[in-house]
Amino acid sequence: MTIEDEKSLRDRQAANRSAVDALEEGSSHTAPERKAFFKDVYRRAEGDPGMVPWADLAAKAKLHEWLVRHKGGGTLTAIDIACGLGDNAEALAEAGYVTTAFDLSDHAIRWAQKRFPESPVTYTTADLFDLPEEWRGAFDLVNECYTLQSLSPDMLDETAGAVASLVKPGGRLLVYARWREDGAEASGPPWPLEKSRLHVFAGLGFELEDEDLFTLDRPGRKVPHSFAVWRRAG
Repeated sequence: MTIEDEKSLRDRQAANRSAVDALEEGSSHTAPERKAFFKDVYRRAEGDPGMVPWADLAAKAKLHEWLVRHKGGGTLTAIDIACGLGDNAEALAEAGYVTTAFDLSDHAIRWAQKRFPESPVTYTTADLFDLPEEWRGAFDLVNECYTLQSLSPDMLDETAGAVASLVKPGGRLLVYARWREDGAEASGPPWPLEKSRLHVFAGLGFELEDEDLFTLDRPGRKVPHSFAVWRRAG
């Protein structure tokens, strides 16, 4: 995507933000309400990424940089959590991982399949909190981008546990998230993770291999982000 195309997409997303926010008017942000919200966003978008605030139409740069150095070799398995329109999943497959990607929204899955009709990725509809049993502990690499912060902070432990359950013993987990200083207010959604909670996986049998704290420029503000690589104990 060119710089001009990205700016056009961001401008359209900003212009449509009030319409998207209206889908949550009066919401208490319970898990069922959040699930309904994400389904509604993709359904109402009707193929327009300008109606999906988090759509990039490109893989995350940090993910791409990591994959350049860590190829899948055509045999290692990967799964992309809440894959949306499929860009991160396609990057995993291009790097040589046998890739599965899932999203709660069947509209998002059909959209990704339409965008990448020749893709080797297995796209499927699934719920992170009701995963197929055969997926548990099944993947060499798990990619999690923005899911932890998309649910209220009181669900973080449950969400992290569901994410962690996908990783093989000895496998890796990639976590891309916004963060905030401990105690800083987060009105949400989304709810950037408190800095200390970026290490929630340390209590789930994972060792931190690498962590990159950086900021992304957004209109009128800088948004702290983290890209972390975790290894599950073998």
